[in-house]
Amino acid sequence: MKFTLTQVDKINLFLCVFVTMLVGMNLLGTKVVTIFGISTSVAIFMYPISFLITDVIEEVFGPKLARQFVAVGIFAIVLTMIFATIFVALPPAERYTSNDAYTTVFTQSLRIGIASVVAFIIAQFHDVWAFNFWKGKTNGRFLWLRNNASTMVSQAIDTLLFMFIAFYQVAPKFTVGFILTIALPYYLLKIAMAALDTPFVYLGARWLKKK
Repeated sequence: MKFTLTQVDKINLFLCVFVTMLVGMNLLGTKVVTIFGISTSVAIFMYPISFLITDVIEEVFGPKLARQFVAVGIFAIVLTMIFATIFVALPPAERYTSNDAYTTVFTQSLRIGIASVVAFIIAQFHDVWAFNFWKGKTNGRFLWLRNNASTMVSQAIDTLLFMFIAFYQVAPKFTVGFILTIALPYYLLKIAMAALDTPFVYLGARWLKKK
């Protein structure tokens, strides 16, 4: 018996991966690593995939479905944050000895949580708009151009919004200039990671279009 995926199946698969990336970034992204001398969250490996997916969906089905993906992602992030807050607050059973570690892993400040959600919403909706804008300007040609052009600006929006909302004036040294100095290398690393996804955008769009 031959198993085949319909377009609806493929869309659902992309949505599943998209939501997994977003929830994973918020749950797993607290770990910081060093890449090429730049300290960054491990979420940097997952974040470009979310932009890749919305670009592929918009390329094949248009901006309306891409915006629906973003809306579902926002709902998933907020719902996860609500449950995490409740579960951390619940008193542990006597036999549960890992509550301190659990609290450390799943607790983030309200300011950082708000910064993450606000930056994601604005950056993702901008990415959908910019992708459609460049698609119109190029008459549907040069997928690589609209993929990278939309992502470059969207990543800048995400990085700056998150940095300023989360860290501005949390300590005297966190001035505008200081935040920009730490945001720039982080942004460049995100752009480098995002640029690597261009072949996968072509492959994903081709796979979705395939009957």
